[in-house]
Amino acid sequence: MAIVIKRKENENLNAFLYRASTYIKQSGVLLAARKKRFYPPSVNERLKKESALHRLKIQKIVKKLEAMGIEPNKKNIKKALMNKK
Repeated sequence: MAIVIKRKENENLNAFLYRASTYIKQSGVLLAARKKRFYPPSVNERLKKESALHRLKIQKIVKKLEAMGIEPNKKNIKKALMNKK
């Protein structure tokens, strides 16, 4: 939603800036832009399911490593994932 504000004839620059800023504040465009700027985009269903499956796979690997007596750190989990493929 674009806002077009034109300077009136013989209007002082300060008066124009004041009028423009109040118009922008009243329209709510600036507030909406600020809200949208920091709002994290939602993750789609497919990515949610994939991340859940990946999390379950890693939990299984961690359980297996613990049963084998190996420390489940990032390096060992990565090795186990590479061996599965």
